[in-house]
Amino acid sequence: MPNIKLYTAKLSPPGRAVELTGKALGLEFDISPINLIAGDHLREEFRKLNPQHTIPLIDDAGTIVYESHAIIVYLVTKYGADDSLYPSDAVTRSKVNAALHFDSGVLFARLRFYLEPILYYGSTETPQEKIDNLYRAYELLNATLVDDYIVGSRLTLADLSCVASIASMHAIFPIDAGKYPKLLAWVERIAKLPYYAATNQAGAEELAQLYHAKLAENRAKAK
Repeated sequence: MPNIKLYTAKLSPPGRAVELTGKALGLEFDISPINLIAGDHLREEFRKLNPQHTIPLIDDAGTIVYESHAIIVYLVTKYGADDSLYPSDAVTRSKVNAALHFDSGVLFARLRFYLEPILYYGSTETPQEKIDNLYRAYELLNATLVDDYIVGSRLTLADLSCVASIASMHAIFPIDAGKYPKLLAWVERIAKLPYYAATNQAGAEELAQLYHAKLAENRAKAK
């Protein structure tokens, strides 16, 4: 069993995507918790590992990999017993890659741009335009789902990556089953994974609690 050190935080959707992938591969990580609110990621020792000072980051026997989508591809390429999570077929892999970019450029990006001012910069605002963009992301993924999973009829990295962001969004802005039935059914399907609740749901709820607490704190200070 490899000794892979994972720098992460439970409230981080990208970090949870890596943990979900590890569980799917049967890997155990040596977790090094990073407190983003306290600024652990900005400390000199961490910046030496990752000049972009983002999490998650893995140290696999001296090989440093950061950015969650790069990490999960690295893990399945090196440690996957087969190609089920990241199919080798060019067409299927292109669809998985498209979903990973969708998570990076749409799902997580929109969530981050909504939360960051509140969590880190004392904002009291909840801009409706940013909230609308989150619901548009729901609409896009709902339309994308034509099978049980994002790419075909089996679980892939596309699901493990996107569900980390979607679960975090859902914990703050619940998915309307009437408007996005396929999306909600997909979330509920992924949630049946035996490792899902502890690995993803708990962190999504932690992030939602932090969001509500920080928003209330910021508004109280502004009075």
